[in-house]
Amino acid sequence: MKQIHVVIGDRLGKGQKVATGVEAAGGKATVIPGVAADMKLGDAMKEHNADFGISFCGSGGAGAITAQTKYGYKARYGMRSIEEGETAIADGCIVLGFGFMDKEELGERLVKAFNKKHGNA
Repeated sequence: MKQIHVVIGDRLGKGQKVATGVEAAGGKATVIPGVAADMKLGDAMKEHNADFGISFCGSGGAGAITAQTKYGYKARYGMRSIEEGETAIADGCIVLGFGFMDKEELGERLVKAFNKKHGNA
């Protein structure tokens, strides 16, 4: 099974709990360090050849919209629940924008949804 690589960018420099969940599901997580990391999401995804990326900020949009605009990644943003993220992955999105939600369960369930969508399960 291919290891899924997820890049995480958080406006406040967090994302470690989501990364723990990604790794618990067998994925590899790269957390972009520092404040305003969400705005670097697209660049970091390209640099690391990531399978998908997660952006966190108050609105759940800024970093995801930037990645979509700069690189053409299919994005969904403004999400507030894990289920919305799972649906976005099922719909083929690879950039996911959430309001602040640094939870292990989010990372774990998104990797599982990605594996299911792409036949890695």
